[in-house]
Amino acid sequence: MKTLVWIYLSKIAVTVLVWCVPLLLFPDRLLAAAGIPSDHLNFFVRLLGWAYLALCVGYGFGLAAARRGEFLPGPAWTGIVSNGGACALLLYFGLTGAWSGWGMTVQAVAWASIGGTALITVGLLRYALRAGRGSEPVHG
Repeated sequence: MKTLVWIYLSKIAVTVLVWCVPLLLFPDRLLAAAGIPSDHLNFFVRLLGWAYLALCVGYGFGLAAARRGEFLPGPAWTGIVSNGGACALLLYFGLTGAWSGWGMTVQAVAWASIGGTALITVGLLRYALRAGRGSEPVHG
């Protein structure tokens, strides 16, 4: 188990420091200065798509447990952070007009995603907080 703990800790630390902090918090000019050419957006879009797929794998474990009448906090809290953060970012960029020049279909999906991610976050949070209070098992 010590090796598994080390693997998880290493993965979390490297991902947060090398990918999350720069991609979420660094201004565009700093990313460009670091050597990321602006015409390579496709790479990051594909990488993001792969990360979404990885989230779905975790959610799959949560789904399988829910079907058995069990609650797994890991997938739920992952969903809370992922969807809550996505909701906040989508809302911010939507309200600031960041995608006002995009196609109507993409804009509609982005606006609808605000509501969808908010509902998922609230739903998962409801179960996670109930489970945290010791009301096991958590049922609908």
